[in-house]
Amino acid sequence: MQIKLLFILILLTSVRLNGQLHLHEILLKASQFYHAEKYFEAITECKRLIYFDSEKLHSSTAYEIMGDSYKEAGFLSEAVQSYNQAEIFTFDKEVIYNIKIKKIKLNILRRTTSNAHRLLNELDSLFDYTKSEEVHYWRGWTYIFEDNWRFASLEFAKINSLHELKNFCEKVDNEKYSVTFAKTISAILPGSGQIYSGNYLNGIISLGWNVLWGYLSIKAFNADRIFDGVMITSLLWLRFYNGNISNSKKSVIEKNQEITNNALYYLQNQYKGKKP
Repeated sequence: MQIKLLFILILLTSVRLNGQLHLHEILLKASQFYHAEKYFEAITECKRLIYFDSEKLHSSTAYEIMGDSYKEAGFLSEAVQSYNQAEIFTFDKEVIYNIKIKKIKLNILRRTTSNAHRLLNELDSLFDYTKSEEVHYWRGWTYIFEDNWRFASLEFAKINSLHELKNFCEKVDNEKYSVTFAKTISAILPGSGQIYSGNYLNGIISLGWNVLWGYLSIKAFNADRIFDGVMITSLLWLRFYNGNISNSKKSVIEKNQEITNNALYYLQNQYKGKKP
C-alpha cells in the first residue's frame, strides 16, 4: 500500500514538473518572439501559456510580455489592459512598480495624462523616497504632454537643478507667447498682438482696417451724420476691433503650437535619455 502511494506521489510530481517545464518553454518562446519583433506571435504564445497555467505561476509575466508586444505593435489600449492583468497576478512589489511605470508611459503616449498623474500619486504613496527620482522624471514627461513646460521644468529640477530636460523645458516655456498679453495689447493698439507673435503682415493689416474705420466713424460724427457714424462704428469698426482681439489670440495659439511641435520633435528624434 505504501509503495503504491509512493508511486502515485512520484507520478503526480513528475506530471507537475513536466507541466511546469512545458510552461517555461512556452514563456521562453514568447520572449524570443518578442525580442525578434514578432509581436503577434509573442502574444499568441502568451495566451497559450495563460490558458494552460492553471496555478497562475507565470500569468503575470505572460501578461507583461503581452503588454510589451501590444505597445510595440501600436495597440496602446490593449497594452494597458494586459498590464492591468499582469499587476493582478503578482504580489512582488518590485514587479508591481515596474508595471505601473509601463502603464504611466503608455498613458503619457495616449495623452490620458490624468491617469498618468493618478498612477504617479500611487507610486508616491506605495514606495519610499528611493524611487522619487523616477517618479519626478515621468511626472515631468506627463506635464510635457500636457503642454505645461513650466511645471515639467520644476519636476526635472527636483532631480537635478542642471538636468538637461529642466533646462530644455525652461527654454521652451520662455519661448512661448502669452495669450492674455496679446489680447490686452491688441485691445489697446489693434494689430499689436499679431505683431507680438511674429505675424507682422496680419498685424499691419488689422491696424490699417481699424484706423480706416475709426477715422471714417469719427469723421461722420464730426459732420453730424450720426446715423452714418453709428452704422460705421457698430457694423464695421467694432467688427474689425473685436476680430483683431480674437485674431491675436488665434495667432499666439498657432505660434505656441508650432513651438510645442518643434520641441516634441526634438525630444522624439534627438533626446538620448529615457522616453515614454
